[in-house]
Amino acid sequence: MPPTNLQKYQRNDVAKSIYKQNASTSRRQFLKASAATMAVSTLSSCGWRLAEVKSNPRMQGDSDLLYIYTWAGYTDQDLLDRFYDETGIKVVADVFDSNESMLARVQAGGGGAYSIIYPSDYMVQKMVTLNLLTELDHSLIIGLDDLFPQFQDPTYDPGNVYSVPVSWGTTGLIYNSKLLPKAPNDWEYLWENRDLVLKRMTLVNDVREVMGCALRKLGYSYNSTNVENIRQAYQELLVLRPAIASFTTDGWRSQILVEDLLIAMCYSSDAAEIKPENEDLEYVTPSSGSSLWIDTLVIPKNAPNPDGAYQWINFMLQPDIAAEIVERLSFTTPSRAAYQILPEELKKDPTLFPPESIIQKCESLAPLGKYEEVYDKYWTKLRSG
Repeated sequence: MPPTNLQKYQRNDVAKSIYKQNASTSRRQFLKASAATMAVSTLSSCGWRLAEVKSNPRMQGDSDLLYIYTWAGYTDQDLLDRFYDETGIKVVADVFDSNESMLARVQAGGGGAYSIIYPSDYMVQKMVTLNLLTELDHSLIIGLDDLFPQFQDPTYDPGNVYSVPVSWGTTGLIYNSKLLPKAPNDWEYLWENRDLVLKRMTLVNDVREVMGCALRKLGYSYNSTNVENIRQAYQELLVLRPAIASFTTDGWRSQILVEDLLIAMCYSSDAAEIKPENEDLEYVTPSSGSSLWIDTLVIPKNAPNPDGAYQWINFMLQPDIAAEIVERLSFTTPSRAAYQILPEELKKDPTLFPPESIIQKCESLAPLGKYEEVYDKYWTKLRSG
C-alpha cells in the first residue's frame, strides 16, 4: 500500500475551525485509505437510526455543534461529514497527545467546551475519582449489548457506568526483519542486542509504557507500586539509555521506513497501519507481557451538548462505522457486531487481534496514586540523562 495523505480536523484556542493535512502520524492517526462503506439502508435494517434516539429533555446547549477532545486521528473529515449528514450536528475536534496532557487541560478549565473526551482505561478511573465525568444514561445508548463481554464490564469501569470503549490494542516492538539477524520476541532483546541497535532504536514518549517494559523485563507488574522495583526498572533503563535514539511516540515511522531505525517500541495500531508500506516490517507483542490499552468515550461534567454527545457515542457504536475504523485506522474494535462483518484477513491479523495466550499476559494500566511521583521522578532523570 503506497503512503497516503493523512488529515486531522482541529479547533484552535479561539474556536476557529482548521482543516490540516499532516504528514506525520501517531498511534491514533487516520490512514486515508479506501474503505468500503455500507449503505445507509444497512443502518435502517439494523435499527441504527440516530435521529430516532430520544433526547433527554434536561439537556441544554448548542444542539448543532459538538466539540470533542480526542487522540490525533480518531476523526477525519469523512467521518465528521457522515455524522453531520445523519444528525445535523457539526463536530469540531481538538487533539491531545497523552492522557496526562488531556487531564491537565481539563483540570485547568480548558476542557469546559468539550462534550466528548477520549481517555484511556486507567485515566477513566482517575477522572471518576476526581469527579470529572457524568454517569451515563444507558437508556440513551444503542449498541452496548453488541460489545464483547470483557468490554461490557471492564475492571476500570464496571458496568460501563462512565465510559464506552471505542478501541483497544497492545504495546510492542516493530522491527525490520531483513536487517535484524534474529527476530525479537521479548523486551529482553533490546538489552541483549543494544550494541547491534545502537542509536537505531526508539522508545515511546510515555512514562508508564517505558517504565512498564523495564518492569516486565524484570518480572514485575506494569503497575508496580513497589519503590524498589521501580528503582530497579530505572537502573535497567539507564543501561539501555545510550542505545536509544529518541523517545518518540510517532517519529519512528518515517525513520523505520527508510531503514534509519531497526526497531521501535510502538502501539499495535501504528504497526498494523504502517506494515503494508514495507514488507520487511514485523510486529511482536513481547512474550513476557505488555500493556493492553483501551480508549474510551466519556461525557465530562458540565458538557455543553450532552444530547450531541450521546448521538456521537451511538454513531461510533454502529457496527459499520466501527468496522470501517478498523479498516481505515487499524484499531481493534471492542464491538462483536463490527468484528463479525470484518474481512477474514483482518480477523486473522495477530497485530490487530493477538491470540488469547498473549492477551492473558498483558495488563491494563492502572492509576498509581501517590506513586506517580516516583515514576515521574525517574522519568525526568532518564530523559535528562
